[in-house]
Amino acid sequence: QVQLVGSGGGLVQAGHSLRLSCAVSGRPITDYTVAWFRQAPGKERNFVSGITRTGTATDYDESVKGRFTISGDYARNMVYLQMNDLRPEDTAVYYCAANFRGSLSRSQGTYEYWGQGAQVTVSQ
Repeated sequence: QVQLVGSGGGLVQAGHSLRLSCAVSGRPITDYTVAWFRQAPGKERNFVSGITRTGTATDYDESVKGRFTISGDYARNMVYLQMNDLRPEDTAVYYCAANFRGSLSRSQGTYEYWGQGAQVTVSQ
């Protein structure tokens, strides 16, 4: 079975950076897509960014464009989310998720596998 483990969260001041990591295990045979979602207290879970297994396509929510970069180390089955210029409104639990459709989607329902979540807290 495919398993995702997210890590790299923490507490950081506004304007600083963090890098989240998502380890995909179980070595899926088919191509897959990984996306990051986040959920702030009292808010719905929203799409942040996504990348295809080949890295040939990426997608970003408007709120993070120009600040966050998604990338993959496919030999190690790792996906990263580099978060620069963090803002207090970025505070949330961040989840990585994967599907095997081979194309990007912003819908939670299209992702079959989910990581446990990493807390990111950005102070003023």
